[in-house]
Amino acid sequence: MAGRELVVLGTASQAPTRTRNHNGYLVRWDGEGFLFDPGEGTQRQMLLAGVASSAITRICLTHFHGDHCLGVPGVIQRLSLDAVAHPVVAHYPASGREYFARLRHASAFHEIADLREEPIEGDGALATGPSGVLEVRRLDHPVEAFGYRFSEPDGRRMLPARLAEHGISGPDVGRLQREGVLDVGGRAVQLADVSVPRRGQRFAFVMDTRLCDAVYALAEGVDLLVIESTFLAEDEQLARTYGHLTARQAGSVAADCGVRTLVLTHFSQRYSDPARFAAEAGEVFGGEIVVAEDLARVPLPPRRGA
Repeated sequence: MAGRELVVLGTASQAPTRTRNHNGYLVRWDGEGFLFDPGEGTQRQMLLAGVASSAITRICLTHFHGDHCLGVPGVIQRLSLDAVAHPVVAHYPASGREYFARLRHASAFHEIADLREEPIEGDGALATGPSGVLEVRRLDHPVEAFGYRFSEPDGRRMLPARLAEHGISGPDVGRLQREGVLDVGGRAVQLADVSVPRRGQRFAFVMDTRLCDAVYALAEGVDLLVIESTFLAEDEQLARTYGHLTARQAGSVAADCGVRTLVLTHFSQRYSDPARFAAEAGEVFGGEIVVAEDLARVPLPPRRGA
């Protein structure tokens, strides 16, 4: 599972600080690289984090407030500068097509990268493939915003002792996985005879929003939840007014949805002590809590039962 991790590129909200860059998050998932909400300075943060532009396969914007998208021009131009060979898909709210066009063509450059725009029209699946399903749900923010969720299909975990017991090895293991049954010396061995169910891994990315049903739907049962916690509970009224969450609300979502690892981020510059966010979320959530720091790496937790 070494190929599955969150690389934090920035953690500030509207205004960056001396220690926090604007937003930016890369989720590595085997051969996929989901770049979420690249704010101003993301290209340089990628350099500091050791993330090559070729690691990006999808750019996923939740909405078009500047701290979530002003890094798009630099990232897109870097794709061409580095001659990234594979296609890169860009997802963003369809209502912001004009904004994305301005960002994509913000200055003169020689565009050679294969960037394919797939605007989001509404809730549902954006992409489906062998590695999983990427889907979105509309959030509750003053401008149109969407949260993302990626779900790996459930599968089977092979049991070496049971395979040996039935005399199955080498290419026959893969054949059994593909076909579900294998003839071994005249005996039919079923996949269920030598394996147990393996739950697919899941992550969700929830940025600027008030509490709403979509937040819970996105977070339900995920292994890793990256979620904004712009404010502390003492400023809950401000959070509601401006369409944001508090750390306590983020913790409550994680608790209600059975989240395994909770990553808090998108912090207002008004707070100087990051530990307060963990403490507040920890009052309602007993799982692992990470207060995101720029350039940190957060692995997906091991599979359940592994």
